[in-house]
Amino acid sequence: MIGYPLDISSGYRSRELNIAIGGAEKSQHCLGLAADFTCPQFGAPLEIAATLRDSGMRFDQCILEFGRWVHLSFSAEPRGRLLTIHNAKEGYLVGLWDNEGNKVG
Repeated sequence: MIGYPLDISSGYRSRELNIAIGGAEKSQHCLGLAADFTCPQFGAPLEIAATLRDSGMRFDQCILEFGRWVHLSFSAEPRGRLLTIHNAKEGYLVGLWDNEGNKVG
């Protein structure tokens, strides 16, 4: 769909590794159902997340994380959640947001 190789920074994680890095308690990474990635040949993470949003692909969560990568997960009953996180204090925002605080699309 993106047409270029993905640079996957995190895929499957054991529970031990997930705890060690501070991952969510019920992380889909621990089930092999999530990946964090970039695709520099395609564009910035914000562009990737917007393309996934507009694609019609059925995903559970697509999260633009810290403006640096995209988290994409799947489940048997996909929720289609689109989120952005810039920092832990602010937490997760519904939808796609750029680094200047503007909602995208």
